[in-house]
Amino acid sequence: MTTAPPEDQRRLLDIQELDTTIQQLRHKRSTLPVLARLTELESQIADLSTSLVTSRTAASDLKRELAKAEADVEQVRSRATRDQGRLDSGSVGAKDAQALVSELESLHRRQEALEEVELDVMERLESHQDALAKLEAANSELLAAKEAAEAERDEQVAAINAEGKGVVVARAKAVQGIDPGLLALYDKIRAQNGGRGVVALKGGYADGLNINLAPAELAEINAAAPEQVVRLEDYGHIVVRTDA
Repeated sequence: MTTAPPEDQRRLLDIQELDTTIQQLRHKRSTLPVLARLTELESQIADLSTSLVTSRTAASDLKRELAKAEADVEQVRSRATRDQGRLDSGSVGAKDAQALVSELESLHRRQEALEEVELDVMERLESHQDALAKLEAANSELLAAKEAAEAERDEQVAAINAEGKGVVVARAKAVQGIDPGLLALYDKIRAQNGGRGVVALKGGYADGLNINLAPAELAEINAAAPEQVVRLEDYGHIVVRTDA
């Protein structure tokens, strides 16, 4: 049978209150609304990241396609300039001149066709860059919102931690000098019962569990010696008799 000074048993109620506060602060810290908002923002950023990679890759491909189209046009234009120069020089014979005129006509048609391709690529690139710019802007907004949410989270967590540190210090003072066996039993029961190790008996009411005890159990508890550590039959919590 476990025994402990009645005063130490009553001190458990103060310790329980501090432990409950610590537990509540931990719960508060893990369920801050800003954490849910951060999770949502991170999900949106991840989703947008896929679109950004695809869009940036497409823009890069279009730029390479445009560079090739421009090079093709420039190559034909240079060839035509060279042929026109030879023709204008008057240094070629009539047969070669005729061939140059024919080639210039062919180059002109080729240049027009290539310039249409170049224009099409330019229009597609411009349209895609507009869409990419909107994605980049949306991503920047999300990143800024995430940064603000992280700052808010850090501020709130720091405040909770500061409050919790004060409660932990108070708890350390509260357990000083208490019966070590009683404290160990309390901590064990608290770990087994979701954070509550002791209840206050007020009349027939177990404060902390919000239940009324059966008459038989209540009579047995009241009959126990003051130094006897009494526990509830069904729940196992230590019972502190406040009316004693």
